[in-house]
Amino acid sequence: MNNERKFSPSLRQLRAFVTVYQLRKLSAAAERLFITQSAVSVLIRQLEEGLGTRLFDRTTRSLQPTQAAQEALAVAERILRDVDSLGAGLQDLTGLRRGRVCVAITPTLAEILLPSVIRTFTARHPDIRVVIDDCAPDQFVPRIIGEQVDFGIGTPERAGVDVDAETLVRDHLSLVCTHDHPLANRKTVRWRDLEGLPLSTVRPGYGIRPLIDLSAAKAGVSLNVINEVAFLSTALWMTGCGLGVAVMPAAYVTYSRDPGLVAKTLTAPKVSRDISVVTKRGRSLSPAAQCFIDVLRAELARSPTKP
Repeated sequence: MNNERKFSPSLRQLRAFVTVYQLRKLSAAAERLFITQSAVSVLIRQLEEGLGTRLFDRTTRSLQPTQAAQEALAVAERILRDVDSLGAGLQDLTGLRRGRVCVAITPTLAEILLPSVIRTFTARHPDIRVVIDDCAPDQFVPRIIGEQVDFGIGTPERAGVDVDAETLVRDHLSLVCTHDHPLANRKTVRWRDLEGLPLSTVRPGYGIRPLIDLSAAKAGVSLNVINEVAFLSTALWMTGCGLGVAVMPAAYVTYSRDPGLVAKTLTAPKVSRDISVVTKRGRSLSPAAQCFIDVLRAELARSPTKP
């Protein structure tokens, strides 16, 4: 059994050693390191004692490196370079001069929320790479939990205890129709008002479809679904073309700024459908990711209309 204590030099000792090696004088090394000459001497002595070997031969005029010092120099310089590189790299990350932001979001929500955000963010931080993972709704939470992305923007389905959600936009499921539709001027629209109306929505079991079906069932309504699509963006433009009505969060209409469409919050029951920043529980955001969210919030606040 080896009872010898392992010695780990400190960074201060290594910096003192390299500086003395380069300058050959304690006084000159102390001046460069902004410490006292006696402090440099102590650091060198501690390093020599820890290594169990002499690193410098002292003369009246200078210090002369020993063979051990010559062999140790390359290692010490490499360690200090790596540490300095690490420090500079972390400063670049915190100073937003380098890095990457990866965001999970469904295609429809990305189309209506992100263009102005990305333009603003990349103009301010051109060295930060923005990666958009435009995933399907059922892939949204797994991307976040699996740490394939930094965070997500949307509404988590069956989120459980693995993620945290911070609300961006307060919203509700709404009827979406054209301005000339009979329900467009109603002060309130109830789920039972959808009875018999031709409806476009996402396919069964996908995205918000289970919530729509459940809400309609609670209201005792049988929905007349004529078009089942993969993405709400498709239902949005189909509604604009006069192919029936759609049900989706009002924000999808508000931020798309389609002048031909109107969103009316559905009541009895009123169903919340907030858009949130979704993160893996227990994981902190990088400075770049947090900055992206700050820009997102600012852009949403500047929107001329609210859901």
